[in-house]
Amino acid sequence: MGIPVKLEVFEGPLDLLLHLIEKNKVDIYDIPIVLITEQYLDYVSQMDARDMDVMSEFLVMAATLVRIKSKMLLPPEEEDEEEYEDPRQELIERILEYKMYKYASFELKDRQIDAGKVMFKEPTIPDEILNFHEDVPIDELLSDVTLAKLRGIFNSVMKKQVDKIDPIRSKFGEIEKEEISLEDHIIFLEEYAKEHRTFSFRMLLESGRGKTYVIVTFLGILEMMKMGRLSIVQENIFDDIRITYLEE
Repeated sequence: MGIPVKLEVFEGPLDLLLHLIEKNKVDIYDIPIVLITEQYLDYVSQMDARDMDVMSEFLVMAATLVRIKSKMLLPPEEEDEEEYEDPRQELIERILEYKMYKYASFELKDRQIDAGKVMFKEPTIPDEILNFHEDVPIDELLSDVTLAKLRGIFNSVMKKQVDKIDPIRSKFGEIEKEEISLEDHIIFLEEYAKEHRTFSFRMLLESGRGKTYVIVTFLGILEMMKMGRLSIVQENIFDDIRITYLEE
């Protein structure tokens, strides 16, 4: 097991390697070993050599990087081409494992900070209330309960549910808004009047349906009377109204 090493910026050689990979924005699965090795050695050369406990782990990693670099620079032997293994594979796995634990430590630190913001209050419930247990005489409550009584209670509950349903509104279908344009309806009325010449107002209303149709038809008839297109006659009170179309 290695000695825990913590510098001003990096905690051990793997932390330095991870920093160089993220700094250069390279794929961790395809590390440019030449570039990373050069930057790593530059950093190690600037370290304080007096603390050999610190330097030892960084020098071991430096040697590992140089070995991997030399392996990748040498051409593979013909016999080993089929069984070729990337010299960086073991280093990549170590860096990925270190990265996983590093970010897990960040998550645990955040949870520790959040936990420090939680306040707890000691329970202040009086002992009389805390230790209160209501004695419910189950045997006495169920002593006279029979199957017939349970059925009666069930029927009573179901009847109350039925009584909550409005017998009229519950049968309503979907209500849709009727949209009738007065201008379009006047055109319809004029075509209707041209076709029938003289016709009953009641028959005109019965040809459509809905309150909106009746209102718009009434307004359309008044408008056409104002324009001099229709003549209206009612011989007696409550008699049917006769409408006659007037030629232009």
